[in-house]
Amino acid sequence: MRIGIVCYPTFGGSGVVATELGKALAKEGHEIHFITYRQPSRLDFFSANLFYHEVDIKSYPLFEHAPYELALASKMVNVVRYEKLDLLHVHYAIPHASAAYMAKQILKTKGIHIPVVTTLHGTDITLVGKDPSYEPVVTFSINQSDGVTAVSEDLKKATFDHFEIQKEIEVIPNFIDLERFKRQKKEHFKKAICPNDEKLIVHTSNFRKVKRVEDVIYVFDKLRKVIPVKLLLVGDGPERDKMERLCRELGTCEDVRFLGKLDAVEEVLSVADLFVMPSEKESFGLAALEAMACEVPILSSNAGGIPELNIDGVTGFNCNVGDVDTMTDRALEILSSKNLPGFKARALARAKEFDVSNILPLYESFYKKTIENSLETAK
Repeated sequence: MRIGIVCYPTFGGSGVVATELGKALAKEGHEIHFITYRQPSRLDFFSANLFYHEVDIKSYPLFEHAPYELALASKMVNVVRYEKLDLLHVHYAIPHASAAYMAKQILKTKGIHIPVVTTLHGTDITLVGKDPSYEPVVTFSINQSDGVTAVSEDLKKATFDHFEIQKEIEVIPNFIDLERFKRQKKEHFKKAICPNDEKLIVHTSNFRKVKRVEDVIYVFDKLRKVIPVKLLLVGDGPERDKMERLCRELGTCEDVRFLGKLDAVEEVLSVADLFVMPSEKESFGLAALEAMACEVPILSSNAGGIPELNIDGVTGFNCNVGDVDTMTDRALEILSSKNLPGFKARALARAKEFDVSNILPLYESFYKKTIENSLETAK
C-alpha cells in the first residue's frame, strides 16, 4: 500500500506513534509518505520506502496567523495526486482530520477517491476537542472519516460521551519497538547517579500541568525520608521552572536531576527502578509502556487509559490522582528487595504484548477494510 501519514512532528505521543508506525510499515514493504511542517523527530534513518513532504506555510501581511490547515490540505492534494496514494492516515483530530476532509473533497473534483483514517490520541478529544470553538468541526471531521481508531477503550468511551459520533471506533493500542526499548547494560551510568546503590526513580513528560510533575517530586521527597533514592526528570515544558523551585523549597536538589529532552530515553530507563506517572489525564501512557519494556515497574494514577496498560498489583500500582501518601506507600512496596524483581519481570512480560509485531497487523487489516468499504460506498 501507498500510505500518507499526517502528524505533528514533535516529541509528543501522537507524533511518536505516527512516526514509529510509518517506519514499521515501511519495513514491511509499504510506501510511506509523511506530510507535515517539519521532519518528525524520530524519522531518523534512511529507507527506500520512506518519504517526507514538507508543508510550506507562507505568511502574508493579511493573515494574523499563517493558515496552516489550508496549506496542509493543499499539500495532501498534491501528494495524493502525484504519489498515487491508496490511503491517508491522519493522527490527532485537530486540524488534521478537517484538513483531510477538505483535501478529499478537492480530489473528488479531479476524479480521485482517497479514503481517510483518523486516529484519536487523547487531548484532541479530552481537552482541545471539547472546546466549544472546535467541537463542531471535530465532530464533523470524525464522522466524515472513512475509518476511526482510538488508542484505548477509555478514549473511545470519552469520544462517544463528548461528541455526537455516528462512526464506529476501533481500538488499536499504542505499541513498542522492543528492539530499541530494552534494558541495556549501563551499570557505569547507574553508579555515577547512585554511588551508594540508591534506588532510582524516573519520570518523563512534557511538563504540562496535566502531568502533575509536582506529585512525582512530593512522592520522592517522602520516599527519601525512608530509603536512599535518587530522581531523574526527563523532558521540558511550561512547568519545569516551577518544579525546579519546588525542589529548592523541599531541599531535594542534591538528589534530583533535570535532564531536559533526550532522544535516547531508553538509556535512562535501563537504570531505573521505578517509573512514576501521576497524570490527571492520560489516554494510553506511551511513556509508561517504554519504561515497562525496559523492565521498569510503574507507579501511576488511575486516570484515563493507564489502568488498561499498567495492571494494578501486577506490573505496578494505580492510585487516585493526587493521592501522594498512597503513592508513596505503593512505591515502597514495589521497591522492597523481595518484590522488585517480580514487578520488573511482569512489567516486561506486559510490554511484550504491545510489541509492534503484534499491533502492526491490526493497522494493516484496518487499512484494507477501510479501503474496501470506502470503494463500495463510492460506487
